[in-house]
Amino acid sequence: MVRHPGLVAGILAVTIGFASAAKAETLADALTSAYNNSGLLEQNRALLRAADEDVAQSVAATLPIISWALEATSTEPNLTSTDAIEASAAITASLTLYDGGVNRLAIDAQKEVVLGTRQTLRSVEQDVLLRAIEAYMNVVSAGEFVSLRQSNVRVIARELQAARDRFEVGEVTRTDVAQSEARLAEARSLLSTAEGDLAQAEEEFTAAVGRAPGTLAEAPSAPVSRSADEAKAFAVRNHPDVLEAQHSVSSAELSILRAEAATNPTIDLEGTIALDQDFEDTRQIGITASGPIYQGGALSSQIRQAMAQRDASRSTLLVTSQAIEQEVGNAYALLRVARASSVSSVEQIRAARVAFEGIREEARLGARTTLEVLNAEQELLDAQTNLISAQAEEVTASYAVLSAMGLLNVQHLNLPVQQYDPSEYYNLVKNSPTATSEQGQALDRVLRAIGQ
Repeated sequence: MVRHPGLVAGILAVTIGFASAAKAETLADALTSAYNNSGLLEQNRALLRAADEDVAQSVAATLPIISWALEATSTEPNLTSTDAIEASAAITASLTLYDGGVNRLAIDAQKEVVLGTRQTLRSVEQDVLLRAIEAYMNVVSAGEFVSLRQSNVRVIARELQAARDRFEVGEVTRTDVAQSEARLAEARSLLSTAEGDLAQAEEEFTAAVGRAPGTLAEAPSAPVSRSADEAKAFAVRNHPDVLEAQHSVSSAELSILRAEAATNPTIDLEGTIALDQDFEDTRQIGITASGPIYQGGALSSQIRQAMAQRDASRSTLLVTSQAIEQEVGNAYALLRVARASSVSSVEQIRAARVAFEGIREEARLGARTTLEVLNAEQELLDAQTNLISAQAEEVTASYAVLSAMGLLNVQHLNLPVQQYDPSEYYNLVKNSPTATSEQGQALDRVLRAIGQ
């Protein structure tokens, strides 16, 4: 948060100024905790792992399928006779030799879903960090409001005492004292409100960051160097929401090809080894070719449905791109407003302070009323309140610009965290390993570690 020394010293005694910089908690500390403690991130990482498993299951459809069966039957009236029971055991294996590309297209489509889900995880990461930033700045500004209100109560209390002293000597009327008393009661009420707002801000901080706030340091604005037009062009190429929509379009296009491939014939290789109760074995191997002739128009309907879903995905991509451009423009507008408001508030504080001090001195000489002093003090208070809000909004808006561009992530912010690698789990499951394989055992260790 940008500060202006000398202009707000004294009344703007903020909470964060009471601790040394070495002990104060920084915004980076809060963001690190938010990233490490986020249940929402954990939820979406699990959803990504579930999508990875869909790739494994699609790959499994292209591999041999081996199954076993045991059978015991009896055709005699005396079911308890062991001679009347016929038993057999069999192992069957099958492999799809040709399916027109259905299974391969299913794998490719699911890979696009995985890539899109990764972008969703990136978007969730941005939401988590932006919420933490907003919570951090709300606590900072709420703490400053409390300090400001406490100072305001002290100032008005002194004014009230001065009014009472002047009333005792006949310089002011009882009305002046009553006006000061009313203004002091109002100030105490607003202080209670500010303290309540601070308590709520701390609760939101705890929910967003995963722990209660300590003493918070001042937060600088995020560096934003691109112009609004450059940021928009960057965002439509790199924002995770746009990239997720692009992968959805690719997946939908592959689904069309898959629906069309379903009209092709399928060739399967099948083999069976059976053993009866006399331990005589029977072996069979064969190739089966099959294909659709007429299914009531279902296959044609599925193709049209896939095309409609592709068209919807394209529209979603367009709408998302437009929304991201608008979000960038809005973020830049809010940032400009906050910066301008900060500059104006500084000048307003300077002028209001001069006016307040002058009116107070004139009141001591009998040229001003107590109400005029109280109004001048209120104008100074309003100016200081505006500056606190504008500075907090400037910091939040600068990070909102990064979020709109798709850059609000731990890597860009260089946070000291162990970043989640979405490809690590995918690389373990993409070949559909069995539980007894080396990869399967590695997966078990990974899942146990995640569960802990």
